[in-house]
Amino acid sequence: MPAHKPRSRLKAGIRRSFVVLLMLLTATAVQARGRYLELDQFLAQAFPSVMPQSQVLWLNAEQKAEAARILQRKFNSLRVRYWQNGETTAWVMDEIGKERPITIGVAVTASRISLLRILEFRESRGDEVRFHFFTNQFRDLTLNEEGGLSGTVDNITGATMSVNSVRRVANTALFFDALRRVPETAAR
Repeated sequence: MPAHKPRSRLKAGIRRSFVVLLMLLTATAVQARGRYLELDQFLAQAFPSVMPQSQVLWLNAEQKAEAARILQRKFNSLRVRYWQNGETTAWVMDEIGKERPITIGVAVTASRISLLRILEFRESRGDEVRFHFFTNQFRDLTLNEEGGLSGTVDNITGATMSVNSVRRVANTALFFDALRRVPETAAR
């Protein structure tokens, strides 16, 4: 009979270890999700002196098709909300990482990205895109002749889908900023 007690203890120890491991894995997955910056906080960073009112950019079918090409998905919105003060515009968009949306804020000054921040991350992994070491790579990027980003952005191992989502949003914000300036140019 005493030979069975060590085996029972071993099984109980394995069960406890499994439960602890499962709890740790679940905690890590939940930890990636979070709201890191409120909209008004992002806008205060983009516009430190004056908080502008939101405006609307209306899109035609051709512009929607180009936005869909950049985002690599269907794009149905007729209008996009943005904020502007002088040469700076701010765009806040949701883009799917792997399965859930990531809320990303992009400020553009004189056709260059001046600020990019992750406002909210809802995926279970890949939240490294929220750190400044990653988002600072977008500073001063513009649109190149092909309509893509003018520079490279390093990937993050294990966060490829999140990285690609942020790239697409940065590219789209630059595209929308360029569209916003077209009526001014056409009127001259």
